Amino acid sequence: MGSDKVVASAAEAVADIGGGASLAVGGFGLCGVPAVLIGALYERGADRLRVVSNNCGLDGRGLGRLLAAGRIARAMGSYVGENKEFARQYLGGEIEVELMPQGTLAERLRAGGAGIPAFYTPAGVGTLVADGGLPWRYAPDGSVAVASPAKEVREFGGRSYVLEESITTDFALVRAAKGDRHGNLVFDKAARNFNPLCAMAGRVTIAEVEELVEPGDIDPDHVHLPGVFVQRVVPLTAEQAADKPIEKRIVREVRD
Repeated sequence: MGSDKVVASAAEAVADIGGGASLAVGGFGLCGVPAVLIGALYERGADRLRVVSNNCGLDGRGLGRLLAAGRIARAMGSYVGENKEFARQYLGGEIEVELMPQGTLAERLRAGGAGIPAFYTPAGVGTLVADGGLPWRYAPDGSVAVASPAKEVREFGGRSYVLEESITTDFALVRAAKGDRHGNLVFDKAARNFNPLCAMAGRVTIAEVEELVEPGDIDPDHVHLPGVFVQRVVPLTAEQAADKPIEKRIVREVRD
């Protein structure tokens, strides 16, 4: 039996996340984003954050709130996306950004959670990902102030692979459709995305859950993420659970 990991509020759950902390944050676009925990972190005022997430949300949504407030010093991800403020800060030299192939990001997080320090992948071989030179930070005049280093490349079975190091972070923020008091989590369809991987990579993982159930209510075969990876559980209100903005709503006429 695990201990009761439920925390009374999001504010209490993020109270020890200080300036300069590293965070793995689940979500893809606005799907599966731990918006309530991000909001609590915004209210807390923590700055100089080092964030690992597929993208930085949208302008004013998700991680976009922290970004617009100048709270993020470094971002690791695979997609700049539709966030104009993110692009502006990156090109203006206000934030350091490490971009990588999406599958590489996923595996670096998973490997970190599994205790694997590094792995070889063919993704990025023959590009700046392996050879180095990707702009991590620009200078105000537009020149490259910090560039990515070259990585080790080895051949296996006649094919070249680049060495990628795993990722672990001080904290992880994730969102689940259902969770019990021991931290066992279930995610809903596409909202599963990067959430389990981020949860594995965080030394202290905080999960906001749309529905809190008692231990034993979730069939063990239906658990997507075991509670061993989760340290704190924050149950959402019905209103918070229902707040799921759509990134792009497209409506088209259906013709016979």
